[in-house]
Amino acid sequence: MKNNNKKFTKKIISGKFKGKVLKLPSKTTTRSSKTIVLESFFNTLQFDIIDANFVEVFSGSGSIGLEALSRGAKSIYFMEKDRDALKVLKENISQTEPSACSVYGGNSFENINAVVSKLKKMNEDAYFYVDPPFSIREGMEKIYDKTMNLIKSLPVEVVRMIIIEHMTGLEIDEQLGAFSIIKTKKFGNTSLTYLTAD
Repeated sequence: MKNNNKKFTKKIISGKFKGKVLKLPSKTTTRSSKTIVLESFFNTLQFDIIDANFVEVFSGSGSIGLEALSRGAKSIYFMEKDRDALKVLKENISQTEPSACSVYGGNSFENINAVVSKLKKMNEDAYFYVDPPFSIREGMEKIYDKTMNLIKSLPVEVVRMIIIEHMTGLEIDEQLGAFSIIKTKKFGNTSLTYLTAD
């Protein structure tokens, strides 16, 4: 029987890996960030991202972290639980700059501690891009609560900025631990919320 599964792909928009084609995992397990959201995000952080550390907490294909790498970020920390997505993520990394990438497979809520420890040891901070699965997915009803608790637990010294990609209808507290919202941008059903330490 012929396999008619269409392979989903997207391209890196800008920077030294511009035009590289990234594979996307199956749509059932991960959700790719819209190009318009990506472009807005990288226009906002354009020059700040150069030589910075970047953590993509729910990585999927790694398209956001690899876009950051392409635009001059120093090192990228990818965190992904889904096995198929992890395989695709590693393939995508292999066509960019693997030496600048660290991959943490497994539960992001547990692996965040290893990433934080590494940043503390290096005495460095990072941008944390947090794009949890939408809570309407089966088994994910508590995902946003867990995500907000993860954000509250981050030590101020390792955070340059936190960016949450989320469903537009989601109410996020103005204050999450030591971090407060500086702005939110809406793109239809998806929004980006930016937080920094007070």
